[in-house]
Amino acid sequence: MKTGVKVYVVEFSDRPNFQLQWRDPVTQKLRTKTTAVRRTGLARDRKVAERLAGELESQLASGSAAFPSKFTWEQFKARYEAEVVPSLAKESANKIAVVFNHVASIICPVLLRDVNEARISHLAATIRSQGKAETTIQSYLAHLKAMLRWAVSQKILPACPSFPKIQRKKKSTGSTPMKGRPITLEEFERMLEKVADIVGRAAAAAWARYLRGLWASGLRLSESLELWWDREDRLIPIFPKKGRPMLRIPAELEKGHADRLLPIAPEFALFLLEIPEADRSGAVFKLPGIRGRTTELRSKWVGKVVSKIGAAAGVRVHTDPKSGRLKYASAHDLRRAFGERWAARIMPAQLRELMRHESIETTLRYYVGTNAERTADACWEAFQKSAGGAADAGMVELGFLGPAPNRSPNKGSQETQKPLSRP
Repeated sequence: MKTGVKVYVVEFSDRPNFQLQWRDPVTQKLRTKTTAVRRTGLARDRKVAERLAGELESQLASGSAAFPSKFTWEQFKARYEAEVVPSLAKESANKIAVVFNHVASIICPVLLRDVNEARISHLAATIRSQGKAETTIQSYLAHLKAMLRWAVSQKILPACPSFPKIQRKKKSTGSTPMKGRPITLEEFERMLEKVADIVGRAAAAAWARYLRGLWASGLRLSESLELWWDREDRLIPIFPKKGRPMLRIPAELEKGHADRLLPIAPEFALFLLEIPEADRSGAVFKLPGIRGRTTELRSKWVGKVVSKIGAAAGVRVHTDPKSGRLKYASAHDLRRAFGERWAARIMPAQLRELMRHESIETTLRYYVGTNAERTADACWEAFQKSAGGAADAGMVELGFLGPAPNRSPNKGSQETQKPLSRP
């Protein structure tokens, strides 16, 4: 971008170094920058300052040192994508691309300074009107704030604008704040029975095995499709000669940008060991397409297939209170079922690591203390053991002590010794 700005070398009697001056073409304000070159009176030092003035003119012309008032949104986007995005995890990079698209289509900024308080508030309101959840809006604004703070650090934006506060919905103490729920074993088996109806008999075995893998592993859908036997740049299950099975996550796929070893649930380790060692190559889950497609499937498409299976099985996990729209079991509801099962077995800090949550707050909010009936049963059983024969007979007759009442498939505990049916 040609600025048409001339940079001059000037001298001030009260300053020991040569100064550079130019006029901002938009604000018409005079700007001054030191050269750190001493005013010694020698011609060679003056020439050094003049060379620096020429370099600054070139930088202004190319946009790499544009004025905050003149820096365009497209220039900022190009720099951020080139200098910041490559160092981020894949999921973060995808979210940033979504944020850039929203800003471009809703705010339509020409200059970087066009992204101000009023336009950001309009952005949040427009995204909300599109039906996005408050947590989603909060995530978008967090990424946008990080972008603008980086611009401030690079001195291409004078200050980061204020952002609107997102009022999160009040949490209900009677239910978990999930968009779905953990499904039961009985519901999961119903889903297995409907696999062939959705994907066809030829692909049914592979898809049923995929559902079993999600149920046993607690993997996110995207993680399950990144799971390979033999690729160092993907998630890999490791079975050491000494020690427990582990899941290795490479730095490229990890938010912390470091290779990590995380535990694998025992049932998932046994599930993986069903595959003979000679056949452990390529992707762990090889999913054929519904119409014979054999290329690598995208997570969004796989998620839709799993949801269709959940709908065919009639497994309802959520009803929108406003529209009444039903949501059927998805891949993430299988992960929720995994989390609820293990929440009854291990401590919260251990569950956080098993679920690969970034924050313990997520674990506590969604999986610890969310099943009141399960917690009540555990408390009464512990009290009964401690009371022994001295327990009040009247309380036993009332049913407060003794075996827990039978639970319906949709409300009961996930704990059961019934083995999974094989497709």
